[in-house]
Amino acid sequence: MSIYEKAGIALVPSGYKASKLYSTLPKNGVGDFDFTRATTATRVNSDGLIESVASNEPRLDYPIVNGVVQATPSLLLEPARTNLALYSEDLSQGSWSKTGSSIVSGFVSPKGDLSAFKIVETTSTSRHSVWRQITGMSGTSNVVSVFFKQGEQRYASIVTSDTTRWNTMVVVDLQNGLITKEFNVSGFSSVNKIEAFADGWYRLSASISGTYIDSALYARFCIQNSGTPSDPPSNTYTGDGTSGIYIWGPQVEAGSYPTSYIPTSGSAVTRNADVANGAGDASTFNDSEGVLMVEARALANDGTYKNICLSDGGLINRILIQYTPTANQINVVIIYSGGQYLLSHTVSDVKNFSKFLIKYKVNDLALWVNGFEVDTSTNSNLPIGLNTLSFDNTIGDVFYSNTKQLMTFKEALTDAELENLTSWDSFIELAQGQQYIIY
Repeated sequence: MSIYEKAGIALVPSGYKASKLYSTLPKNGVGDFDFTRATTATRVNSDGLIESVASNEPRLDYPIVNGVVQATPSLLLEPARTNLALYSEDLSQGSWSKTGSSIVSGFVSPKGDLSAFKIVETTSTSRHSVWRQITGMSGTSNVVSVFFKQGEQRYASIVTSDTTRWNTMVVVDLQNGLITKEFNVSGFSSVNKIEAFADGWYRLSASISGTYIDSALYARFCIQNSGTPSDPPSNTYTGDGTSGIYIWGPQVEAGSYPTSYIPTSGSAVTRNADVANGAGDASTFNDSEGVLMVEARALANDGTYKNICLSDGGLINRILIQYTPTANQINVVIIYSGGQYLLSHTVSDVKNFSKFLIKYKVNDLALWVNGFEVDTSTNSNLPIGLNTLSFDNTIGDVFYSNTKQLMTFKEALTDAELENLTSWDSFIELAQGQQYIIY
């Protein structure tokens, strides 16, 4: 018998309909997840293009690694976010100001239509950019992102300011997909990221920490003639009147990391949070022994808990697999009537795919990560009444992530089987999961 045939619930994201995410096992449908998200959202499809998904439909997102669309999707779960950058697909609007540049429409975008624009530099000696003031900013953590593609010019940048000062700048090389310069004034910091998409597009993001004066941010998207331009406000050069770069999909959102693209027109648009829970029943799980396994990557190290929970539907009897506020830490928490205990391990980066599981049995508990047993316990206490599996811990700490598979077993598998479950099938799979670059 194959190890996968022993599974109680086996979720390998593939089938879904409105309000339902189908598990492969069990075949009677008891293992299917209830799903809600009250708004539309976007995903990357199997062709590497961004497309819209209807409200209450799960998003099967295809990861792009080193610019290559992967063959199998993952379940994308994200928190609620709002794009405050209006007319994200119409930069010809007058509300988008142009400095030392003009805007030309009608180019193929990351979603495959003709909604992308080209910023063309004028012959002036100035900054060459398109920009707008973003109002309604709150808190001290915000993310500015945009899609760029190389044109005649090779370099582009995001530059931000408030009413009296420049704040941040991040410059990208669109030929090689590399960040070449980062700048922050005192009181501001940024975590910058470049992601490759199909057809030569890159998404550049700056996750900025700092307080904007008057709750207003000026987001500028600039052409650069160098990978190391002068710091703002002196990042100017004399244009040739014809060269430029391609641009699409600016987004400004409150938060500490970028989320999937949210299209806007004349007003800000909110994408609601994804919720997937309620799989299984009392007959699906075994209180006295079993395995809970997941292959996933976190969206960010953002100082929050993110949980997968096997429970009795309440707070007393639970088995949690979680990302923790401690950077790159994976915990398993066993909660039972009378107390709790945990097993823990730190990986190199929770934003890379890892395979991890908890084997539980009286006096025999083990945490396995990527083919190795990394922590054990001989505790004799286990939760009882297990009857539901959810992508949260019943109190709102959702497992925001990309998840490739989630499985439960009603028996404590052998060490050989646990190693097999959490190991990579090939060097290529390992490299892709850990975001290695293969030369």
